[in-house]
Amino acid sequence: MSEGLSPLEIRGRSFVWGERTFLMGILNATPDSFSDGGEFNELEAALTRSQLMEASGADIIDVGGQSTRPGSRQISLQEELERTIPIIEQLRSRSSIPISIDTTRSQVAKAAVEAGADIVNDISGGTFDEEMFPTVAKLGVPYVLMHLRGTPETMQSLTDYDDVVKEIYQFFTAQIEKAVKIGVERSQIMLDPGIGFAKTYPQNIEIFQRLREFQPLNLPILVGPSRKSFIGHFLEKKNPKDRIWGTAAACCSAIALGCDILRVHDVPEMVDVCRLSDRIWRK
Repeated sequence: MSEGLSPLEIRGRSFVWGERTFLMGILNATPDSFSDGGEFNELEAALTRSQLMEASGADIIDVGGQSTRPGSRQISLQEELERTIPIIEQLRSRSSIPISIDTTRSQVAKAAVEAGADIVNDISGGTFDEEMFPTVAKLGVPYVLMHLRGTPETMQSLTDYDDVVKEIYQFFTAQIEKAVKIGVERSQIMLDPGIGFAKTYPQNIEIFQRLREFQPLNLPILVGPSRKSFIGHFLEKKNPKDRIWGTAAACCSAIALGCDILRVHDVPEMVDVCRLSDRIWRK
């Protein structure tokens, strides 16, 4: 577990790493996300969803306007702003819960933080937009640095690794160094190995099995297994919404092996998973 790290303080809430598992609730303001596309892309539906997640125990609401499912197309900057910024503005006017913006674009990150977001969650780990690290440094906000090869359109053809965990570790090391040199506070960085992003089903399992190998980086680890296709593959569940039990097993495993934050769709169920798993696995 990531004990001894500097806690994050966000809107009066303390994220003390190692104390318990924190939950990031997914709010996809998209018509085409793999699991819940089209359900929450209207403002009132999105706000209702976020309020339910907060009431159920989410620690962070993660707002995204660009689907990152395999094969998804890139939308325009304007479309991404129109999908996300009104939700963040309205959510912030109603709640003090920490909000993250799920984006690879520095302009969206800046607009989102100005609208009330607190964290930048970047699936590209700073590789899609050369202005992302400078922007995060200027904003002075926490940053989730995820591992990805290629783009969502191409990533599933880029799964040839000699050692998947070693290569993710090397990517993290290089990107952390770049970010810190530009001015991002190292203590503000969280790491996400990118389950399902440019990984085969067995590679995703291997990442779970070897999750502790990221601990020498001495940064909080975020894992996002929720409803993903590797769960559907191994459990023979084609419908993502039928993968809650599989998600629960993946979340429990991640906690046992040192995860600090879980990014999930099904907040009430995963709150229970976290509470009992924390009781078993944390000191």
